[in-house]
Amino acid sequence: MASLSFSSAVSTSTPFLRPSAFFLKPRSISRLPLVHAKIREIFMPALSSTMTEGKIVSWIKSEGDALTKGESVVVVESDKADMDVETFYDGILAAIVVNEGETAPVGAAIGILAETEAEIDEAKAKAAAQSSSAPAASPPKAEDSAPPPPVASAPATPGKLVATPYAKKLAKQHKVDINKLVGTGPFGRVTPEDVEKAAGITAPPKANVVAAPAAATPAKAATSYPEIPGSTIVPFTGMQTAVSKNMVESLSVPTFRVGYPIATDALDALYAKVKKKGVTMTALLAKAAAMALVQHPVVNATCKDGKSFTYNSSINIAVAVAINDGLITPVLQDADKLDLYLLSKKWKELVEKARAKQLQPQEYNSGTFTLSNLGMFGVDRFDAILPPGQGAIMAVGASKPSVVTDKEGFFSIKNQMLVNVTADHRIIYGADLAGFLQTFSKIIENPDSLTL
Repeated sequence: MASLSFSSAVSTSTPFLRPSAFFLKPRSISRLPLVHAKIREIFMPALSSTMTEGKIVSWIKSEGDALTKGESVVVVESDKADMDVETFYDGILAAIVVNEGETAPVGAAIGILAETEAEIDEAKAKAAAQSSSAPAASPPKAEDSAPPPPVASAPATPGKLVATPYAKKLAKQHKVDINKLVGTGPFGRVTPEDVEKAAGITAPPKANVVAAPAAATPAKAATSYPEIPGSTIVPFTGMQTAVSKNMVESLSVPTFRVGYPIATDALDALYAKVKKKGVTMTALLAKAAAMALVQHPVVNATCKDGKSFTYNSSINIAVAVAINDGLITPVLQDADKLDLYLLSKKWKELVEKARAKQLQPQEYNSGTFTLSNLGMFGVDRFDAILPPGQGAIMAVGASKPSVVTDKEGFFSIKNQMLVNVTADHRIIYGADLAGFLQTFSKIIENPDSLTL
């Protein structure tokens, strides 16, 4: 199982220190002059770039156990995988702060490590203090319902007349010296009403129109669903939470979809030959997609900020894999550069690690193009949701006998599969996707190049 070192030190006589380098480069800690502590906090590590909290699957060590540098201490579930976490200090596991099955945010203390038995009591006291020091939620401040006091108008600049054009016109008509008037408008501006008052003109009374009070906007009621008797509520796992977050994030990207039928008789024949050598259909499709992406790099591109896009230097094919409690996409890195047999071997290793929840972050978050194949389940067509941070995803349906016509209009039966590609329309256009699918189709229909 993959492992990660994670402890960092806290001195009882020095300020609390928690630099991120403790997670990324734990060996550099020995060079920091401030680390002379006897008691160290064990922090929840960040096992991926999207991880915000982790769940303790199990503690390999118990309280009071002696630890050796490099030894696995705890198994942590991130949003994608379970990982053994090692310590890079010798010492004694004095106290467990976060128990098995509980979660903690990244960077939070999950255990206390004492250097010698003499510090165990102090470490336990520190752990107890941390467990009881959860800050109480502060009551929300009541908003002042009274309107803010009106801002007083600034006086007009001395020696400078400020008046509306209509006020000046009225003053000229009624022979009123406008320079002697004191304006009541904003910033001391002289208004038409000021001129009429000085001229002794009584303005007609304004109709006392009372505006009807606006109907109170009803508060948006929370969506409620009828309860089904006997139902059970199951909270999301870390992986399901990550999948949910990614799917919601995908909705912000403008996408479009293009379908393309591809004859698979030649591919089926090749698969029958190479299957005995351990080659899977997924590896064949991934290799064909990678070869097509070489000729259409924009389909392998990424737009992350809506202002620019990146031509990725590598073609990393992510392939969707269903596991017990979610979905993960192991990545075949540099798929265009690997031969078919090495690619198949690599794929089998990734699937085994994915199902054991042992994938390293770079093995599932470095994809530049995703392949989703439900054809093995007999699904003839479906649309896939674009993963965040990628330009396109290909959905592959089952190969089935279909009636087709040739150029002369003669009918024949051929095996065909329908491929649907969902793409980011900010960087990939219809012609780009059509060209990519034409190239992909040619490779599938003439697959000899896949084994070169």
